[in-house]
Amino acid sequence: MSTVSACPCCTPPSRGLGRRGMFTLAAGLAGAAVLGRTAAAQGATYDCMLLTCIDPRFVTPVNAWMDSQGLKGKFSQFAIAGATVGVVAPSFATWAPAFWDNLGASIQLHSIKRVVAVTHRDCGAARIAYGADSIATRDAETALHRRVFAEFTAQLAQRQPRMGIAGGVMAMDGSVERFA
Repeated sequence: MSTVSACPCCTPPSRGLGRRGMFTLAAGLAGAAVLGRTAAAQGATYDCMLLTCIDPRFVTPVNAWMDSQGLKGKFSQFAIAGATVGVVAPSFATWAPAFWDNLGASIQLHSIKRVVAVTHRDCGAARIAYGADSIATRDAETALHRRVFAEFTAQLAQRQPRMGIAGGVMAMDGSVERFA
C-alpha cells in the first residue's frame, strides 16, 4: 500500500520536486541572495575593519563604543580570541593567516582604510598566550596590551603599509584606553 504525502518536500520525484529538489531549490535561492548582497557590498565603501575578541561580555560594549565613534554601519568586523593577541601571539600562530586574508578581502570588498583593534581587560586569550602574570595587575595587563598592539601595528605596516590603525583596551565598564 502506497501513501501519498501532502508535504511538497516529501513528494516522490515523479509528482513534484521531491526532497532533493526542494533542498536544491532552497540552496539555489540562498546562494542567489548571498551573491546579491555580495554584489551590493562590493560597491560600498566602509571606514574600517573592527578587530575584536570573541568574549561575549564585550560584544555589546564594543559595538556601542564603535557607535559612539560615529562608525555605526561603517565597518566590517573580524572577531578572534584575544583580538590582536590572537593575531600576533606565537602560541596562536596558525590563526594569523585567517585574519590577514580577511583583512585583504575587506580592503578589496569594502575599500577600508584602517583597522580599529579593541582588546579588553581580563582576557582569557592573553592569559593562555602570555601567562597569568601578564594580566595579574592592571599595570601588567596594560603593558601587555600596549606591547601586543605595537607588534600588531608593526605587522600591519609591513603587510598593508597604507592602512591606518586605531584602538586600545576596553575596561569592564566599556570605556576604552586608546593606544592610537
